[in-house]
Amino acid sequence: MTAYLAALIAGLGAGATYAIIATGLVVTSRGSGLVNFGFGGLSAWSAYVYYDLRANARYPLLIPGPWRDITFGEGVQMTVISSLLLTLATAALLGIISYVFVFRILRSAPVLAKVVASVGILLILQGMIGVRFNGSPINLDKVLPSGVIKISDEILLAVDALWLLGIAVTLGITLWFLSRFTRVGLAIRAASESEKGALLLGFSPDRLALFTWVISSVIAGVVGVIAAPLFQLSPMLFTQLLVPALAAALVGRFVSFGWTIGTGVAIGMFQSMLTPLQQDLTWLPKSGLRDGLVFVAIVVAMIAVGKRIPTRGALDLGKMPTVFSGNVEPKSAILGLVFVSALFIVLPDGWGLALLTSVIFCGLALSLVVLTGYMGQISLAQMAIAGIAGFTLSRITERFGIPFPIAPVLAALVATGFGILVGIPALRVRGVNLAIVTLAGSIAIQEFLFKNSVFVGDVSTGGAKVQNPYLFGINLGLRSADDPYRPVFGILVTVVVALIALMVANLRRSGTGQRMLAVRSNERAAAGIAINTAATKLLAFGISSFIAGLMGSMIAYRFGSISDISFSFFASLTLLAFTYLGGISSVTGALIAGFIAADGIGFKLINKGWASLGVDFGRWEVLVGAAGLVITAVQNPEGIAGALQRGRRRFSRSAKS
Repeated sequence: MTAYLAALIAGLGAGATYAIIATGLVVTSRGSGLVNFGFGGLSAWSAYVYYDLRANARYPLLIPGPWRDITFGEGVQMTVISSLLLTLATAALLGIISYVFVFRILRSAPVLAKVVASVGILLILQGMIGVRFNGSPINLDKVLPSGVIKISDEILLAVDALWLLGIAVTLGITLWFLSRFTRVGLAIRAASESEKGALLLGFSPDRLALFTWVISSVIAGVVGVIAAPLFQLSPMLFTQLLVPALAAALVGRFVSFGWTIGTGVAIGMFQSMLTPLQQDLTWLPKSGLRDGLVFVAIVVAMIAVGKRIPTRGALDLGKMPTVFSGNVEPKSAILGLVFVSALFIVLPDGWGLALLTSVIFCGLALSLVVLTGYMGQISLAQMAIAGIAGFTLSRITERFGIPFPIAPVLAALVATGFGILVGIPALRVRGVNLAIVTLAGSIAIQEFLFKNSVFVGDVSTGGAKVQNPYLFGINLGLRSADDPYRPVFGILVTVVVALIALMVANLRRSGTGQRMLAVRSNERAAAGIAINTAATKLLAFGISSFIAGLMGSMIAYRFGSISDISFSFFASLTLLAFTYLGGISSVTGALIAGFIAADGIGFKLINKGWASLGVDFGRWEVLVGAAGLVITAVQNPEGIAGALQRGRRRFSRSAKS
């Protein structure tokens, strides 16, 4: 029992960190109805700014250029207070900029645009950390008092964890008091119920939302500085901590500060207690339980109480991106297939691999065209679904010798089953809440399956092995014993993606596609004309998961071995973001997304051009792509493909006139 009590107390620091982050998310949600995925990026940037101030007496400018960063002179030592104040001012300013230039414009935009924009902000901040600090992990000096309080010989209480807990509780009480007993707090609550009602009472929803963004951004800065010393500071640290914080905010229904803070602390303590519990109960999984179990609970809870989570009473809820009725004829698909196949044959190895990356990404993007573009369901689990197929392919080929092409089809079917399970909460929750649930499902899959040797096999030698695909004795793999690059594999993947593109285009025109569009437009109206909305949603998740599973198999064949790193929740965020940038509601948009994908053929072309000028574009890739993503979310919800389609229509009308 002593060991369990010691573990519970040891988890106070992490739990308090979750609670503070979750509180910031609740503040943003109350003020603007948005779950801000960029919160973790802002916390990380704040921590790096504080580090630079303290270590180098230098203030890093967010937008680098030929000008110098602000330095305070040689031999100058910034104090903790001055560095903290400047860091918090920076966080507040970034919050103002984010709201005024992005989220204020997106107030009436669909949930998808807001989610993508917040992911874009996250990628911008992480990309800037990579450019300015090379993404290096840093051990940040503690700001809070350190030391331990000895409760007994085996039970020690960290002083900084106690301070974090006190800050979390004080923050919660303060925000609760402001929301209950001040005019501004009551106005924010009123606006979250009905923006029209708040306007009639003389309150500006814009100003209220801006106020909450400033508070939330300052909270992000605070938690970045005081919590980073408990861990090792890295660009992804607070994005990873954001996920259990989301769980706490969900329990609080993005409304209650008390439930949110209590749940955040409980999650941290529960995770810590699992370590001795696993030692005593040998039948418990040795990996994945600490992080995965929390997210299984999220999924179950959301299915049970999803409809009771309040939605914001916005003036205009916005519409999803337009689904253009473009056709993909077999002749066009064949010509494209021949052209891309010829490129694989004539391009040098490096360019061929970049083209292969683009083609695979295009296939993954097509899975989101079906699910999000046609059906309107936001999923952050697509890469996890693809990973299930990849690991399944490894197991059934290595252990049972199932040959190509049966093996990738079976692997995709297994992924389809998991995809439908992840999609079941869509019957109860919608919008950003569904995005959070699928994110939780993605992490549960990653923790319970991808770290479980029963499912993935022996990955100690660099990943789960995958044999080359053979058909009638012909090696269709990317590599052979005497050839590190074989164009035939690129042609194989191109054929698979071309068939998927034809299927997705035909789905848009089919009766099934029309039912999906009807449900996306208005579920009640669709149900009123005898459309089974539940079956239609699960069918969309199934089709999308099958496509993602096929591409997960292609990824496994490409590398010859796979690991969970390639299928993280962050990869799913990036997939959604760049598919949206290309145009998430059309096949053409998926093709563009593949072209602009990281390490794809578009990136190769841009990098080649910048290299001739002596610029390493690779360092700027994420930053430039994320900036384009945010601009697209604000100015052009249909993505690049939608802009091209509208331009073509305007040109046709002007030509006729």
